[in-house]
Amino acid sequence: MSAPAGTAERIAAAIAALGAGPLTEASLQRHVAPLFARHRRAYGPRIYLANHSLGRPLDATEDDVLEGLAPWFAHLGGAWNEWTAEIDAFRARLAALLAAPRRDCIVPKTSAGQGLRAVLNTYETVPRVVATRGEFDSLDLILREYAARSRIALTFVEARADGCFDDADIIATIGERVDLVVVSHVIFNTGQRLAGIADIVAATHAAGGKLLLDVYHTLGVLLIDIAALDVDFAIGGSYKYLRGGPGACFLYVHPRHLDANLRTLDTGWFAKEAPFDYARPDPPRYAPGGDGWLESTPAVLPFYQARAGTLFTLAIGVARLREHSLAAQRRLVELLAERRVAAEGGSDDRGAFVIVTHPRAANIADALQRDGIATDARGTYLRLCPDVLTTETELVEAASALAAAVSRF
Repeated sequence: MSAPAGTAERIAAAIAALGAGPLTEASLQRHVAPLFARHRRAYGPRIYLANHSLGRPLDATEDDVLEGLAPWFAHLGGAWNEWTAEIDAFRARLAALLAAPRRDCIVPKTSAGQGLRAVLNTYETVPRVVATRGEFDSLDLILREYAARSRIALTFVEARADGCFDDADIIATIGERVDLVVVSHVIFNTGQRLAGIADIVAATHAAGGKLLLDVYHTLGVLLIDIAALDVDFAIGGSYKYLRGGPGACFLYVHPRHLDANLRTLDTGWFAKEAPFDYARPDPPRYAPGGDGWLESTPAVLPFYQARAGTLFTLAIGVARLREHSLAAQRRLVELLAERRVAAEGGSDDRGAFVIVTHPRAANIADALQRDGIATDARGTYLRLCPDVLTTETELVEAASALAAAVSRF
């Protein structure tokens, strides 16, 4: 089933009350903040600027998880009818956010890394893989482990002196022959947005390869048309900007690969043509399309957990969220500049967070946490991400505390 009237109607009513046009602090605090009342009562630090890491949950999230438990109590094994319908609804909402051509292009996963492994395990021989050094740790670790076991031939593209990646370097590394290219739309540590994805995809296809795009730092903050980009695969999840917590992730598979019957070793009984018939034909008969990429018995509660966040994002609209995010980032950069702290963010070539580069970024993040301000650090990059609940007062206080922390380090 899709979302119950309670969750959908509460979110729709709040968003409708905002009216048209740009989001304002006054309207957001009046109409949207009440959707997050439980979190706001329970959370300890005064200011949360780690929305790029773990998104804030809506009140409806708790109700939705309880709803996901209810069929188990009431129907035991019969709960699968409702659970499967909820997973299908999750796939449909993700397809809408990605502008994917079909719901079954979205293959539920428990992590983005699981999606990467599924793609790597489609190759019968050792594939040549190109990736950037800017891939998140889970992908980076999997790629290096596969390479160490000689299951892939891996080449990394290095960042330039400014910490950013150049499209030309990626295309040059692809060369004349490649099997798989792994790149992020937005780089996790610097927030760099790769501008030339279409050119990288074209170079990959010209070299006979497929491209996997990590959109974890894209969904919910940047408009994306996955079909128009013509990527072969994409991975992401609900942990960050979709406010769905851990476990509700996905692999997108282009219809051309589903229709060509591309298979992966990462499979299980839910990928069978009729799993609950328990038939065992040899060879196995797989479900058509993306259902044939499913694995064994899935976790179900993560998809209830992710429901409210995806509904919220679809209701308010990614374009409006992006406009608000850019304005908040620019304001934070401006406040920091007034305090003689250099920061980057708020521009079209960046994702949803501001960065301050400092050799002791982790120490600064710890100092801010002690001041009741949640940020985080990745290497030398301190990351700060305002969201729709962040107020001007919070930005001013965070900028002042950050400037004081920088002066101590």
